[in-house]
Amino acid sequence: MSERGNEQVGVGIVGCGVISDIYLKNCTTRYESVRVVGCADLVVERAREQASKYGVEALTVDELLSHPEVELVLNLTVPAAHAEVALAAVASGKSIYNEKPLTVSAEDGRTLLEQAAAKGVRVGAAPDTFLGGGLQTVRGLLDGGAIGEPVAAAIAFYSHGMENWHRDPYFFFQPGAGPLFDMGPYYLTALTSMLGPVRRVAATARASFPERRITSESKRGQKIPVNTPTHIVATLDFAAGPLASLAASFDVWETTHATLVIYGSEGTLALPDPNTFGGPVRLLRAGGKEWEEQPLTHDFTDNSRGIGVADMASAMREGRPHRASGEMAYHVLEVMHGCLESSLAGQHIELESRFDRPAALPRD
Repeated sequence: MSERGNEQVGVGIVGCGVISDIYLKNCTTRYESVRVVGCADLVVERAREQASKYGVEALTVDELLSHPEVELVLNLTVPAAHAEVALAAVASGKSIYNEKPLTVSAEDGRTLLEQAAAKGVRVGAAPDTFLGGGLQTVRGLLDGGAIGEPVAAAIAFYSHGMENWHRDPYFFFQPGAGPLFDMGPYYLTALTSMLGPVRRVAATARASFPERRITSESKRGQKIPVNTPTHIVATLDFAAGPLASLAASFDVWETTHATLVIYGSEGTLALPDPNTFGGPVRLLRAGGKEWEEQPLTHDFTDNSRGIGVADMASAMREGRPHRASGEMAYHVLEVMHGCLESSLAGQHIELESRFDRPAALPRD
């Protein structure tokens, strides 16, 4: 137990874009382990607006990183800034929790973990949806043997990208994004949190279209150069034995095809959308013909973003590992980079990183 016992952990938020609303709402009203000290953004007016809305201080980034009451920095910047902000926070002696992906490059991810270890601070990262009631229900069913021994899994996410609706879709088609880095962390974190680390990957990937035309209203007609693969097909070999298929695309006209399934020796589990916190969770038993919807065993089934931050703060006080760990997030990052590297090299890529599977949440 930390000397500070049950004292709340002071949190400073860097990045006051759209996603900051749900984090600020939950971290100021819902999670008792954290206290939001202030927020910062390169666009000063954004920080002031969010600070006023949620009753916290508006700070510059430098002020936030040097603030004596901030122990944990929540980094909600765009992916390209994740490493810079996180490394600055660690250098200031703060623990860091990054939005996904952990960093854009695997090298930056390794450096972040190494420097945090040297400083004696923690690294955590989104997504924390695997801590929601839906996926924690799945975790309990798996651990309880509902489908016997896991033997395989399938991930599929298909869409036609964000240029039809997002107000500023440029970054979705740049390195560190695309369907693999934008949506992949939700699916891969869900699977690895349950099945453990991946041993090797093989993949093929391409950008089907060299540019995209924005049709959403704010920037209608502008063209986006595509600088990252937008259709990826991969296979994953888990260290514990199961094999998984992964398909992710921003290149197809499809709105309903999203799949996350775990197959076992005694049945199959259809998992809920890992970008959400709730259900449904469905079980098909060996020899059965009908799917059975399972009652959810855990709370946090609404939009509970920030639960990973709250768990990390509690872990800092209790002296235990936090669940949305930097090591797991780095492993997911290595899996995604391994897929792109495999496509270029035309061979399996062996992965180096490992992590301890996070503890399940207690039912209460």
